[in-house]
Amino acid sequence: MELICVRLLRNKQLYSLQTYRAYWQRDFGTFIHQHKACILQKNKAPSLGYFHGTRGSLSQPFQQQLRTDAVCQQQWRTVCLTQLTSCPGVRSRLLTVRAPHQSAAPLFVPVTPCIRTFHTSGPLRALPAPLIWLVLKPLQKLLAIILGRSIRKWWVALPANRQELLRQAAWRRRWHLAAGGAGLLILLSLFFLTHLDESPVTGRTRLLVVSRENFAELAKLISEGYMEEFKDSLVSPEDPRHKVTETVVKHLAQRNQDIEEMAGISWSVHVVDSPTINAFVLPNGKVFVFTGMLEAVADIHQLTFVLGHEMSHALIGHGAEQASMSHVVDFLSLILLTAIWAVCPGDSVAMLGQWIQGKLIEFMFSRPYSRKLEAEADKVGLQLAAKACADVRAGPVFWQQIELSDQLSGEPTVPEWLSTHPSHRNRANQVDRLVPEALELRARCDCPALPSTDPRAVFSKSVRLLLDSVKVKSKEGAQKEAEEGRKAPALAPQGTQPQLAGVLGATPSLPQAPVSK
Repeated sequence: MELICVRLLRNKQLYSLQTYRAYWQRDFGTFIHQHKACILQKNKAPSLGYFHGTRGSLSQPFQQQLRTDAVCQQQWRTVCLTQLTSCPGVRSRLLTVRAPHQSAAPLFVPVTPCIRTFHTSGPLRALPAPLIWLVLKPLQKLLAIILGRSIRKWWVALPANRQELLRQAAWRRRWHLAAGGAGLLILLSLFFLTHLDESPVTGRTRLLVVSRENFAELAKLISEGYMEEFKDSLVSPEDPRHKVTETVVKHLAQRNQDIEEMAGISWSVHVVDSPTINAFVLPNGKVFVFTGMLEAVADIHQLTFVLGHEMSHALIGHGAEQASMSHVVDFLSLILLTAIWAVCPGDSVAMLGQWIQGKLIEFMFSRPYSRKLEAEADKVGLQLAAKACADVRAGPVFWQQIELSDQLSGEPTVPEWLSTHPSHRNRANQVDRLVPEALELRARCDCPALPSTDPRAVFSKSVRLLLDSVKVKSKEGAQKEAEEGRKAPALAPQGTQPQLAGVLGATPSLPQAPVSK
């Protein structure tokens, strides 16, 4: 029975345990009794020592013993063949079951079992490492706070003489402690050096603790969350806005096949019906564009630049890079956080020190690093647009339009050092400095010639005309108020000046840059 089970498991045939139990109780017990009867009958036969036959013939006792062995083997085959039969129309497989002291017995096992009550669960996959880190991140801070506070409570509870003895012991072993600290620094340096990576496209050396493969698993979970969030506001694939966006993404991917990472990403477009001026691309190639962004761009060239900027984030792997930097900074901040709670005299002072530490890390590391990645994405996105034969001169115009739109809508201007993105003005200036290099790259890609009209000149002229109209309206308003003031001096408001935002809000929209064909 054990041999049958082993052969079945080796051949991946799964049968119900209840069936084996019933088989044993109903039929295999009968087979054991029959087999025992065979053995007894065999033992009663004369031994081979009484063989006295003629040459070429066997004695009758020996022939009876052979017939007894054949009967026992036939009973074994009968039990096996009658109990493990296959379903009608199912292919069977011939196996051999043999014990060391027995001859081989054939066993027909169906390839597809008839019994389906026994099944296995699906394979389980481990959670992505970045997701585990995000879950454990608050717990790590809590443990650091508890550890630092416990050290402080323990130190305060010590007598003064005991504290003095510990200070003297630490001073005597100061070189040992310094050597231990130096060893930790060496280990950290080796860890950082072994996790350096070369950024695609730009060739920049960066620290990459989280691999792009692990981060791609996390991106898959994030994309599923976004699809669930936007499922009721996604634009139909037959919508012209979706078709235009998908066409631009495919054109960018086709014209940049020389980049290895571009061919390794499967791009898919999702247009969200929302007035928000935003677009983003996940590391797994999911492109999300809001209809507010489609309304903010002036032409197809600006849309190509915006999508190239977002696709460059996925090509370079900015998500994994930023997560790696965040992990390293968080790990080092845990040491500082433990020291703050251990040194500060009270919990309120420690909480204040923790808040200051968080703000310093945010404004000195996290946000400047995010602005650096955005500037790099602008540069690479402009190169992708140039190779796609777009008018790269429309890139700086887009950021100038966004800046003017924020001023017209009265959006508060946030200082750049407080933001995760560079200011619109700085981005426009940076992209404008990169335009000559992008034009040379575009010319090397056998693209058609650009029109002589520069979109930057068109936008500057439009802004000057707009400002002149504002000045004219301001003078007319001042003269009108002065005339009304002479007629009714008591009702004239003092110091009234028209607000620039209000006057600009009543002016018509800016003319769009021409589209090259």
